[in-house]
Amino acid sequence: MKRRTFLKTAGAACTAAALPNLLTSKTKKAIVLGKGDHQYTVEHGWGKLPEGHVYGNASHGVAIDKAGLIYITHQGKPGSIFLFDPDGKFIKAFGEIHAGRGHGIDIREESDGNEYIYLSPSNSALSFTKMSLDGEVLWQKGKKLLGELSGKYPDRSRYRPTNASFAPDGGYFLGDGYGGGYIHQFDSKDRYLRTIGGGGSADGQFRTPHGQWLDARDGTPKLAVCDRANKRLQWFDMDGKHLKTLGGFLFPADIDVQGDIMLVPDLHARITLLDENNKVLAHLGDNEEWRKKALSRGMRGKAAEWQDGRFVHPHDACFDKDGNIFCVEWVAGGRVTKLTRV
Repeated sequence: MKRRTFLKTAGAACTAAALPNLLTSKTKKAIVLGKGDHQYTVEHGWGKLPEGHVYGNASHGVAIDKAGLIYITHQGKPGSIFLFDPDGKFIKAFGEIHAGRGHGIDIREESDGNEYIYLSPSNSALSFTKMSLDGEVLWQKGKKLLGELSGKYPDRSRYRPTNASFAPDGGYFLGDGYGGGYIHQFDSKDRYLRTIGGGGSADGQFRTPHGQWLDARDGTPKLAVCDRANKRLQWFDMDGKHLKTLGGFLFPADIDVQGDIMLVPDLHARITLLDENNKVLAHLGDNEEWRKKALSRGMRGKAAEWQDGRFVHPHDACFDKDGNIFCVEWVAGGRVTKLTRV
């Protein structure tokens, strides 16, 4: 199953000569994170916005289409999505249907050969939405419909969809991370199948299932879920049966997979890379002293105090076709970082 980039595993590493705009007048040296075969140079503030365009309260989600174009959801204006080319040149703003409320974004190429965007606005007044790459809305799923299908949303309950993921048979999963703590599963015909989870800390339950993705690294497709407030990942089979739980995370926010590598942006100031056996390959930007500062009150709004080579609140991240990483952070004014593979 293809990830947000829907492209094959990364090819050869970039040469130093190809690294863009990584030297600064102060350091005269690129900042490198990671170790061994997993090292990356850091470019904070990637992608320049034109006048009148702002990320607002956060840069929330990132996805990449087959052409390599980068889509970033935000809480600013205009629209809810900013589109860039691979070099960071701004193309356009769109997604007015979730204006100022952008959150999760995922892209899939479907059986008709076209790519489609799935938007999860994390707002009780808005709906999970499927749209074309040009912004045409194809359908929406709100609280009333999900309640009728699942029986999980009585009048006083919350529905705040956070992220979606895709099954290899053409179906999909919708995570209601900030609402009921559920993941809803649909088949390739858009028919409701089942609901997984609900609030709690036992295996198979969630406290903020914020992001998820298909994990088929061992050849068997499984749903991997960021059970964020429980500080763990959980895996389920394609019928929703719990398979395993893995702790050791801080506040995992979302997942990407490329080849044998799993990428987990952690809202508590680091990004984790796992191998095919879910052993840690690297914690990018990890520093306990900095993390204490980053998690202090108000740091997300104090851009002047952010440090190069350190993250504040990684909210989403994904690989491009060359194995580089794009990370967006839940910070006021937004911050997009490109990690270029060395």
